[in-house]
Amino acid sequence: MNIKGLAHVAIQAKDYSATIRFYTEALGFKRGHHWSLPSFQIKEASMLISPDGRTCLEIFDDEAVIPAQGKKARSEDEVAYGAMLHLAFYVDDVDEAFQTAIAHGAKPYVEPGNLALGEPPLPIRNALLHSPNGEVIEFIQDVDFDVESRYSGF
Repeated sequence: MNIKGLAHVAIQAKDYSATIRFYTEALGFKRGHHWSLPSFQIKEASMLISPDGRTCLEIFDDEAVIPAQGKKARSEDEVAYGAMLHLAFYVDDVDEAFQTAIAHGAKPYVEPGNLALGEPPLPIRNALLHSPNGEVIEFIQDVDFDVESRYSGF
């Protein structure tokens, strides 16, 4: 297999400038490239690079005609259904990331807390929120999900 990892997740922004500001100012992404592509009705698009330099978010203006899963929600209260459920970012401190995002206009969804997943229990600390653009974002402290490699019998 030639897969190296996740390259990017694409987001269509209701408010393009505000979405760019949220991901750069609140979450530490940097703008790597900016373009337009009239043949796809893309007025504005940017590739934002994560703080670790490996994963990107591709942000499109609201009128861009791009391949997508699901349909847009008609209102902020309506849930949009499609292939993507949420974005998850590893963070050093869930509480700090959550509070920073809230201070930059995100809305709380699940407050920071601890969970034990599965058997054997895998402890995690996470929180979820809605970005100002509406994406569900999870912050999770670094965890090794490769449990099957550590335990026999799976």
